[in-house]
Amino acid sequence: MVPAVGMPHNSCGLEFPGLVMSLMGQPGFGSDLLSAPEALMQALEDLDYLAALDDDGNLSEVGIIMSELPLEPPLAKALIAACEYDCVDELLTVAAMLTAPSCFVTEADREEAAVSCWRPLMHPEGDHMTLINIYSAFTQHNQDEAWCTTNFLSHTALRLAVVIRAELLEVMQRIELPVSPPAFGCQDNCSNIKRALISGFFLKVAHDVDGSGNYLLLTHRHVAHLHPFSSYLCRRPCPRPPSWVLYHEFTVSRDNCIRIASEVHPHMLMELAPQYYLGNLPSSDGKELLMELRQSLESGDQDRGPDHRDRDRDQHSRTHRNPDGPGDPQSSNELCVVQ
Repeated sequence: MVPAVGMPHNSCGLEFPGLVMSLMGQPGFGSDLLSAPEALMQALEDLDYLAALDDDGNLSEVGIIMSELPLEPPLAKALIAACEYDCVDELLTVAAMLTAPSCFVTEADREEAAVSCWRPLMHPEGDHMTLINIYSAFTQHNQDEAWCTTNFLSHTALRLAVVIRAELLEVMQRIELPVSPPAFGCQDNCSNIKRALISGFFLKVAHDVDGSGNYLLLTHRHVAHLHPFSSYLCRRPCPRPPSWVLYHEFTVSRDNCIRIASEVHPHMLMELAPQYYLGNLPSSDGKELLMELRQSLESGDQDRGPDHRDRDRDQHSRTHRNPDGPGDPQSSNELCVVQ
């Protein structure tokens, strides 16, 4: 069996912005940025968008915390944001699964058999939640190698994800970041996971331009498609392609695929990164839609008056700070993770 072409993740090494972040504190760094190569300038710009730099170009307080986490910067920022949204337990799993090699494996001419095994673990909220389902099922089966083989999953990759997750948790505890208890399964928790992911990956958002799965990457202006192994294409019945997705990786290939994608709602983008989407984002139909949404939201707020806005803020705060949500979180979790 070989690693599947579908849904691979980056290797355990830091991406270039992470390397730049590790160098920020070195003597002499930043003394000659005018002659720095374009890749370095882009990395610094990305770190600035993530609020990892202060006005002087040094690591900010958030940037210092991000540098403590052995993750690519967007994942580090998402994990820090998870502290605010009470979904640290789930983001630890997502970060570990995205940092480890792909857990999906296939054999020649057996892709459909592999997808049939993965399908019960696919989550309707997207590929990031599917990774949580897979990790949970793996641990519930006592990290059994035979279970992995039967389900076309890499035991080595999943074992590495367990190790990475434990190391990340240890770092979180060492630097005294709050770690919320598990709450996976309730709708509020899924929404908060997406909020945390947007906080780190708002540069990686795509919009379906024609309703048929042709996605325009808002930042890079490429047109791409969901990977064939995405849960949005493999579930039965097959759902409509989501209008807006946050993705982890874009691969330039014959099909230009975005991999590990989850649906996000545009109002979340306006809520979490309005300055980028309304100011720095290149012009596009997607940007115009977001600007129209922002105007309609502002108009609606004015029409409803201050009392309604106060109630909305109270409800929004409860969504952020109540990890359990309505009902019993344990029973919700059992419904969500399919073994």
